[in-house]
Amino acid sequence: MKKLTFILLVVLFAACKDSNETKESNSTTEIAKSTTPIPPKISVEDFFKNSEKRTFRISPDGSHIAYLAPYNKRMNIHVKAMNSDSITRVTSIEDRDIAGYFWANNNQLVYVRDKGGNENFHLFSVSKTGENELDLTPFDGVRAQIIDDLENNSEEMIIGLNNRIPQVFDPYRINIITGEMELLYENPGNITGWDTDHEGKLRIAYVTNGVDNSILYRENETDDFKEVITTDFKQTLSPQFFDFDNGNVVYAVSNLGRDKTAVVKYDLKENKEIEEIFIDTEVDVDGISFSEKRKVPTHINYTNEKLNRKFLDEETKRLYDMLDNKLGSENEYYVTSSNKNEDVFLIYAGNDRSRGTYYYYDKNADKLDKMADLSPWLNPDHLAKMTPISYTSRDGLKINGYLTLPVGREAKNLPVVIHPHGGPWARDNWGYNSGVQLLANRGYAVLQMNFRGSTGYGKEFWEMSFKKWGQEMQNDVTDGVHWLIEEGIADPDRIAIYGGSYGGYATLAGITNTPDLYAAAVDYVGVSNLFTFMETIPPYWEPYKEMLYEMVGNPNTNDSIMMKANSPVFHVDKIKAALFVAQGANDPRVVQAESDQMVEAIEKNGVNIQYMLKEDEGHGFRNEENRFDFYNAMTEFLDTNLKEKVDKIKT
Repeated sequence: MKKLTFILLVVLFAACKDSNETKESNSTTEIAKSTTPIPPKISVEDFFKNSEKRTFRISPDGSHIAYLAPYNKRMNIHVKAMNSDSITRVTSIEDRDIAGYFWANNNQLVYVRDKGGNENFHLFSVSKTGENELDLTPFDGVRAQIIDDLENNSEEMIIGLNNRIPQVFDPYRINIITGEMELLYENPGNITGWDTDHEGKLRIAYVTNGVDNSILYRENETDDFKEVITTDFKQTLSPQFFDFDNGNVVYAVSNLGRDKTAVVKYDLKENKEIEEIFIDTEVDVDGISFSEKRKVPTHINYTNEKLNRKFLDEETKRLYDMLDNKLGSENEYYVTSSNKNEDVFLIYAGNDRSRGTYYYYDKNADKLDKMADLSPWLNPDHLAKMTPISYTSRDGLKINGYLTLPVGREAKNLPVVIHPHGGPWARDNWGYNSGVQLLANRGYAVLQMNFRGSTGYGKEFWEMSFKKWGQEMQNDVTDGVHWLIEEGIADPDRIAIYGGSYGGYATLAGITNTPDLYAAAVDYVGVSNLFTFMETIPPYWEPYKEMLYEMVGNPNTNDSIMMKANSPVFHVDKIKAALFVAQGANDPRVVQAESDQMVEAIEKNGVNIQYMLKEDEGHGFRNEENRFDFYNAMTEFLDTNLKEKVDKIKT
């Protein structure tokens, strides 16, 4: 039941230590006044160029290390033997970065890529020598998913394909050497996901009618699936992995009977929770991990202001304590890969002022060695701290967020960029963000807020966003602006708003709902029209359409009045701010027409608008040269519309 995170999840739009008490910051008195000199100007290219090496993975036997490195400006797989300095470039892709990869066995790797951002992902296998490359899913217009990489099966894995019906995925067992496939179960049309046990047996199916979700279960693959439980989509019971006897019990994340999700043990055969393992009073749990070798649960992640861990296993706790002691508790740590014996680990360490560093840890020798800095050309002393903050919305709701202040400048009357996240059912987290650091380096304060609907804060907070696009959700963004003004941090005449995806929608809603609040706006692959957005969702989102109707609005009912009132394209006559729009031509989630119609409407109204369309991109710009173009244009745009007063402050 391994869940591989580089395959895109079903989210509308969307890259430690034990819990400690954290102090909220509700006023500028808790934000230190800077005595640091203003840092030098850092180029856009330095912020957004590809790392020389990243995404390290170790082979199951520990004999080889793989990583992504540039080849003709695209991130490709390279392999190095542990006992050699010789490096083999395994792939030679030149049009687009590889989206993700893993070791399938000691000799083969599997990687994922799409074409031009269309998100129709293909799976490829290739040997560690770069030979025998094979497109495992050579089907036009088909999207592949990984259900289970079958860690203990060196030649096969289980994948999902929507090649039979675009709206649904069937599970296949596929041979990664030959590409031969076997259909394991024909999806009747309402199954949206599958899970396996520790032996790779397909034993759980997830069913939806768009509003109600069911879990189906079988004790073995010869049995029929039977319904365990049905809930509405607002309730969560999400199995993470089977108990280690492969019986009827799973470790799961659940909010049944709760507001916040907890990690529980659940008996699928008896349909009952048998143990609550951990719950936090403030936030949802993120998930639970386990040791494949030792067959024990290891830790639970949950995110307050920063990432926290509840340790369930002393060996795992010793590992993270060692990292804290040797590398410093200001970092967040992740084990990104290990060999099958779990005595060699690849560790990622990062914080808010560093893209991060990879380390190699030999447990038997208790030796920790640096492998690579992801951006050694950036000086952390020149970068800005991301400070957790909170403020109160106009209707009394606590809104958490992060404030990044430019280095060397007093936190007073600053130009500000408001940066709402995408999703919208996602959240901002503490950590390094190239776009935020670029803006801070240019002298802007940046506010990111987890407005209502942001995930991680419980069921009630999430449900407050339903059918509230452009309304209370937008008010939470606006209230953050007023908080900054009241605190004296923001110059009210020099405020911009910038966001991608749903954040792009919030940007457009901001300049139409509150036209006097913003001097400039940057909409990056954002929704402009709730009607056309709902009409153009990808086919594999169709099973969730009734749910989207409840969460966003149903254009076939009286919701249409609300949807029109909250579609920025119908209110361009209110816009006063200068606007920059960026869009990928191949975006399957927020299609090009969303930006085209907004630009056309604004041009007719005579407002200052700048439009960047990239023909080789999708939902966000992945190609390095396109990132350079976008962020250079964005900073120039903001400087033109906000920066005159910034320069006066400097002098």
